[in-house]
Amino acid sequence: MTKLLSGWGRIGVPGREILSEDLERITKGAVLSRGLGRSYGDSSLPPPGTLDVVATPLADRILAFDPASGRIRAEAGLSLRELHRVFMPQGFFTPVSPGTKFVTLGGMVAADVHGKSHHSTGCFGGHVHRLKMRVADGRIVECGPDLETDLFRATVGGMGLTGHVLEVDFTLARIPSPWILGEGERIHDIDAFILALKEAGKTWPFTVGWIDCLSSGSAMGRGILTRGRWATADEAPDAFPREPRPLTVPFVFPEAALSRASVRAFNALYYRQPLGRRGIRHPDQFWYPLDQILHWNRIYGRRGFTQYQCVLPESAGIDAARRFLELLTSKGGASFLCVIKDCGPEGQGLLSFPKRGISIALDMAVRDDTQAIVDALNERVIAEGGRVYLAKDTFTRPEHFRAMEPRLPEFQRIRRLWDPEGRLKSAQSVRLFGDKP
Repeated sequence: MTKLLSGWGRIGVPGREILSEDLERITKGAVLSRGLGRSYGDSSLPPPGTLDVVATPLADRILAFDPASGRIRAEAGLSLRELHRVFMPQGFFTPVSPGTKFVTLGGMVAADVHGKSHHSTGCFGGHVHRLKMRVADGRIVECGPDLETDLFRATVGGMGLTGHVLEVDFTLARIPSPWILGEGERIHDIDAFILALKEAGKTWPFTVGWIDCLSSGSAMGRGILTRGRWATADEAPDAFPREPRPLTVPFVFPEAALSRASVRAFNALYYRQPLGRRGIRHPDQFWYPLDQILHWNRIYGRRGFTQYQCVLPESAGIDAARRFLELLTSKGGASFLCVIKDCGPEGQGLLSFPKRGISIALDMAVRDDTQAIVDALNERVIAEGGRVYLAKDTFTRPEHFRAMEPRLPEFQRIRRLWDPEGRLKSAQSVRLFGDKP
């Protein structure tokens, strides 16, 4: 049955999800696989002229697990939420986590996800030993860092364009307790924020910041820095943390609800919130605060939204973030969700997003001027030597992406070796890479 398929940004196209527990069967001849639809833009949407995409969530079996090493093999449709439900009571957690637990293992590979721990644990692909895949000619192959290495490097972060991921073999991280010891600090401007973020990364494995992207002058980039680590068994409560009961956004907000004035008021209140002392945090509230609000993407109105996420490299200097925020403010890119993270070394995936520096992510409701704002931000990011995250992108122009991504020709070369007829594609690859619909 045809319906409107969309990413988390709620910008959709007509399509059909083909669901089955048997991924090997339903991926034959398919152009694209899709997990839980949490990539924000068009990377998990079918290309123009195609309706069907494979949906993986029913293929969620755990196939093998070694409790001595934490090594696990599971089907690509297994969600992070289910993985944690099974393994956190046993003292294991995913080695890398994005900002939502409603994501599949296959999606984590395709986006080579990163999170609050990138400066300490890198991207998810750095913890993967083997991938079982169906490639474009119908064969089922295995690849890894030391097996069909080029295919592996192109698949990790390759947004599903090199083949259908069927199974993922990786190592879970052992944790001393399921609770987080965390603390927050109010920072007065963006320059101080970056210095504090980098300093925190020397001793804290998990760091993240919220910044007020509408403040200006001496307060530009003010925000709240959050630091955390796993609590030891002596520090943690005896009880296992229960999954919080989420709230729900029951309807799509009107566009007027996200005016510049309303966002400015929210940011001022959020900045002045009581931070409390260092203490024990619930893991869901620390890792996945937005998961506590179901359908929060409805807040951005009927036209949906885009998340713009870029990385600004260390080579651009500490002033790069201020230059970015000054441009954003001048263009009217109002957002109450603006997140800054510390990034460590570049991963092995040919299109993996982070590189050493900082990343900035902000949500923008789609308006008539959204394309112009994204164009201006991309030109700034190119000048700084940075790049954008394909898992979030909706509006980047192909010439801008080529300018910011020198690894693209090598990715395309390997991709064509495995798919010379260009069978595997997405709405994003047509838009950005010039694939034929």
